[in-house]
Amino acid sequence: MTTPELQAGERIDQLYSQDIQIIQSPEVFAFSLDAVLLADFAKLPARQSSQTVDLCAGNGAVGLFMSSKTRGKIAEVEIQPRLADMARRSVALNDLTERVTVYEGDLAQVNQWIPKDSVDVVTCNPPYFEDLPDSQKNPNHYLAIARHEITTTLATVVQTTSGLLKMNGKAYFVHRPDRLLQLLDLMTANRLAPKRIRLVHPKPGKEANMVLVEAIKDGKPGGLRFLDPLIVYDGHGEYSPEVKALLYGTD
Repeated sequence: MTTPELQAGERIDQLYSQDIQIIQSPEVFAFSLDAVLLADFAKLPARQSSQTVDLCAGNGAVGLFMSSKTRGKIAEVEIQPRLADMARRSVALNDLTERVTVYEGDLAQVNQWIPKDSVDVVTCNPPYFEDLPDSQKNPNHYLAIARHEITTTLATVVQTTSGLLKMNGKAYFVHRPDRLLQLLDLMTANRLAPKRIRLVHPKPGKEANMVLVEAIKDGKPGGLRFLDPLIVYDGHGEYSPEVKALLYGTD
């Protein structure tokens, strides 16, 4: 394992369930549970010739967490140079440079690196909030871009996803339930047929605050399945067994 140089404020964290180390910075970007859940929800082809793309990659968490699922290539696309640099160093830290590539730039321009209709799986943990005139944004520029649609929009993300995917390729998103209908409408308009949905609840008795969606490019309409909801914390404030296993592995 290559030991990277850390910049001021950076630290190395670990996803113990997968023996993956990742460079984080609270001032710049640190992955949340949604990245772990998206990486787990996505189904990747195991074959070496497969290509997966993670859009809005941040510090590379989702791509790194999926790396054990496939022998194929994974591309990460991130517009913020500082985050892309963190992702590259994390890829090197985990000895994954031969399989995981980080591209720095606007996801709308992704075809300069990755051809249209060539990808098996696209994942995305996009900014959750629209960039409205009255939006309360984080004063931290890095975090504002990660959370608000300042550099991209959900429409652009879905259109780009569809353009990348081969016929019958799969797309995986994590988003907020209040934007689920918008996401499904955009998918349908872009040849993505939603197939599986899973709601994530912070604890029993609380409304869902995340939703995971799988879609298939040019898939047959219909056949949408709602999976069992995922509960993050139990009634005692402890991680549920499923989430605990995703974070720390099984004993």
